[in-house]
Amino acid sequence: MSLNELSATQAADKISKGEITSEELVRACLERIEQIDGEIEAWEYLNHDYALDQARKLDSIRQEGGPIGVLHGIPVGIKDIIDTAHVPTEMGTPIHAGRVPLKDAWVVSRLRQAGAVIMGKTVTTELATYAPGKTKNPHDPNRTPGGSSSGSAAAVASHMIPAALGSQTNGSIIRPAAFCGVFGFKPSYGIIPRTGVLKQSYPLDQLGVIARSTDDVALLTQVLAGYDDMDSATTPHRATPLLLSVAVEEPPIPPKIGFVKTPVWDRADEMCQDAHQELCETLGEEIEEIELSPAFSHVLDHHKIVMEADIAYNYENEYEAGKNLLSDSLRGQIERGRDYSAVAYHQAVAQQSNMDVVLTELFNVYDALLTPSVPGEAPIGLDSTGDPSFCTIWTFCGVPALNIPVFQGENGMPVGTQLVGAKNDDARLLRTANWLLRKLND
Repeated sequence: MSLNELSATQAADKISKGEITSEELVRACLERIEQIDGEIEAWEYLNHDYALDQARKLDSIRQEGGPIGVLHGIPVGIKDIIDTAHVPTEMGTPIHAGRVPLKDAWVVSRLRQAGAVIMGKTVTTELATYAPGKTKNPHDPNRTPGGSSSGSAAAVASHMIPAALGSQTNGSIIRPAAFCGVFGFKPSYGIIPRTGVLKQSYPLDQLGVIARSTDDVALLTQVLAGYDDMDSATTPHRATPLLLSVAVEEPPIPPKIGFVKTPVWDRADEMCQDAHQELCETLGEEIEEIELSPAFSHVLDHHKIVMEADIAYNYENEYEAGKNLLSDSLRGQIERGRDYSAVAYHQAVAQQSNMDVVLTELFNVYDALLTPSVPGEAPIGLDSTGDPSFCTIWTFCGVPALNIPVFQGENGMPVGTQLVGAKNDDARLLRTANWLLRKLND
């Protein structure tokens, strides 16, 4: 196995034991990037010297017997809406070309404290919305990688880096992870602070990780979780979840999973529908089909009102200063968002707490819910990032969701399934995911 193919946890173990150095690992990743990124274009900003300098300093700390973190020497990609000190953060729009923050986002600081190498900035769609960036799907460059965390998913899937950060306001972690064939994890709302990250919608914005194993997802999320008094969605009274240690445990009893088609089941293609039906047959008695309350039938409408109204508010400066530089798609969102009434917005936001009650009751019965991540294979063409609708409910409700790359479509493209858990019970969700993977591999 080439060094660039190691998972984050595998590489961290080898570095801690002195079997490899961070510089060797980073060089292997940079060589892989040079080989294939000309076609995939996952990176918005990459400076070889910057990455290697970090790696050498981290190697010196270890060689001198200094303390090392759980991600010591591990290269991580950062979505280009997340601030990095003295490194460009341009947010996928020419309006912010040349923007260089002076301070790291909270999550980037956490990565540095854990010993990670900040490898560079991965491509985002325009201001993390729907207009695609330059990135292609690593399995077929004629297809979308999904969005808005396009570069993060493509870079991880093509073994340029072991892990990357993403964000999700609708389907921006789960969808590209599914289209590119990797694990994508959107933790519970409020687990990971968002300070120093492009603000799109306070009630909806959530950070997460993209990686090639559940162990990596658990490890990175555990590093990133915490309290920040600059983000009131986080809380000082919540202990940092022990995700990795719980995730690898055997469940005390076999989990009970509910299969949910959701109100958008008809958007899934025949392959996706058949694959999920076969998966249910494989799991047998440990899964049962359930229907969501009729209250969930209008979630896509509620979500659209909240997201577009918040985009109109948060992107007002971009609209006023550079309207002609924005895509038709984003201008349309902003202009629709300006037309929603305050009553309509607050009515939509109020649905989040109503749905919390319903989901809490469901998760008293089920350990997790299983549902598609995407309607099918990544669409051909680069003018769209695909349909996010299978992610919308879970983003709106702020519950943890994980893409698991288990299916292959008729054209050989990856297609994921989505496992959803109870809010603030992220560790149990990851433990259930590992149980499911073992079950499928038996």
